Amino acid sequence: MASQTDASPIAQTANPAHLLAQRFAATRQLSLDLVATLSDADASAQSMPDASPAKWHLAHTTWFFETFVLRDHVPGYRLFDDRYAYLFNSYYEAEGPRHARPQRGLLTRPSLDEILRWRAHVDAALLGALPGLPPAAQTLTELGIHHEQQHQELLLTDLKHLFAQNPLGPAVWEKTAISRDVAPFSAMKWIEGRAGIAAAGHGGDGFAFDCEGPRHDTLLTPHALASRPVSNGEWQQFIADGGYHTPSLWLSDGWAWVQAEGIAAPAYWDGEGQFTLSGWQDIDPAAPVTHISFFEADAFASWAGARLPTEFEWEAAAARLDPASGQQLDSAGPVQPAAAADDAGLQQMFGSVWEWTGSAYRPYPGFRAAPGAVGEYNGKFMSGQFVLRGGSCATPRGHLRASYRNFFYPHQRWQFTGVRLAKDL
Repeated sequence: MASQTDASPIAQTANPAHLLAQRFAATRQLSLDLVATLSDADASAQSMPDASPAKWHLAHTTWFFETFVLRDHVPGYRLFDDRYAYLFNSYYEAEGPRHARPQRGLLTRPSLDEILRWRAHVDAALLGALPGLPPAAQTLTELGIHHEQQHQELLLTDLKHLFAQNPLGPAVWEKTAISRDVAPFSAMKWIEGRAGIAAAGHGGDGFAFDCEGPRHDTLLTPHALASRPVSNGEWQQFIADGGYHTPSLWLSDGWAWVQAEGIAAPAYWDGEGQFTLSGWQDIDPAAPVTHISFFEADAFASWAGARLPTEFEWEAAAARLDPASGQQLDSAGPVQPAAAADDAGLQQMFGSVWEWTGSAYRPYPGFRAAPGAVGEYNGKFMSGQFVLRGGSCATPRGHLRASYRNFFYPHQRWQFTGVRLAKDL
């Protein structure tokens, strides 16, 4: 993502070139599918400094491949347009000055069509060069694929925020396209977690971002996790009980934020309705609550007589589960978290909503940023943010791992963020 979740690789890619080419082509096509219904105006607008225009996401991911793979590893490659580096660099200091992030919505030119032509040019050049690329360049291609998957999620959440500003409540996709293929309700249960010494962080083969390692031992005290994330219906009870008006439930910074911003419900709620990528819809009481901040998650946990899990409690529980399971992004459409099935064990650990943890986003013991420009993504952001785990309905399937660490500032909530409770035993 061109946001807090960008990162650098810690493992070399071992995939054959033809498999890497297939994944590259599929990822690039999904981005095109996500913008297929947009006008040039839709794709150019920026609704807030935290968000970026859809056109910018398409361009930045293309700049990444052109800069770090084609420019640096393909002899004789000529940049499509020398000016694009200034426009579409995100925050790589090593790559020089860049257009200010809050002003990305002012880039009415180049047009969406011009960006799409650039993408096609870069795609053809990279696919042509891929069989002969050295291992380091193939590793950067793998990184670029995961980087673009992050931007696909950001593109969806940024579009949702943009369209929510329109009084007409327009839909990116029609309501009938939303899938509801799970049971309507699941009772919350407590599942005892692992206690004692547990290894955490990425270890072994396969791709991971540098902030996921090194693998190290952690101490888990006796605890339990809720079987599923908190639901909309439970959040409505919190509101009805005065949760947003009870300062004793809130951290000091959280209470100041609630007061200053007039916060009284999750983002996109208005009475009994909520704004979605398919426009306004009724709130489903059984579905996971989403678009809540860390401050709200922590206050709800206090109200419920519980707490937020640590990221290591979460990872120990998720390590034995399939990260490709759950409600994740498979194709372009109006993603929205749906209710959990009423099954035994932990539900919706992967997909549906990103789950806030009580863990600060800080480096693991022995962490070192990757060398070069791509090492700028993680280490310099390890201040003042909190870790989220598990992915969401907008995360491309195949992108997640039990060790995956997302991170945002405690007031941010435009992503599909939710909460799973924990308690001490």
